[in-house]
Amino acid sequence: MPSRKIKAYLEEAGVPYRIIEHDTVYTAQELAAVTHVKGKEIAKAVMVKADDELVMVVVPSTHMIDFELLKKQLKKNRVSLAREEEFSPLFPDCEIGAMPPLGKLYNVDTIVAKSLSDDTDIVFNAGTHHDIVKISYADFEKLEKPILADITTHI
Repeated sequence: MPSRKIKAYLEEAGVPYRIIEHDTVYTAQELAAVTHVKGKEIAKAVMVKADDELVMVVVPSTHMIDFELLKKQLKKNRVSLAREEEFSPLFPDCEIGAMPPLGKLYNVDTIVAKSLSDDTDIVFNAGTHHDIVKISYADFEKLEKPILADITTHI
């Protein structure tokens, strides 16, 4: 069952969505395989520490963060992956590593890889390792109003 908080957020915003249940998996590659969704449509949320603040970075599962580009975009001195103990308290309704790319819902600034905006739909974890949400990218952008930037390289 996906997080009630996530479902309520989408429903209150009037965003049409689809929940897809699947076998429990822990990586984006496994998720693409079990759900038959293209890896470039799977949006993974990565928490980074930018100087002393936490920021959510959303990238396609087929890409990785280019930390130099991200540092320039954020105009920060230091940018690195955040440790689980630093960010897990922000997502009490989510399994670790299964948080959705819904930074506004969790009061976290969100930056999204521009390449995600090329897709009609995006798919992301619904707070568990066995449920995903599918929504249109246009609805995601209206809902989140993220910063879009070229911050990734293809894996």
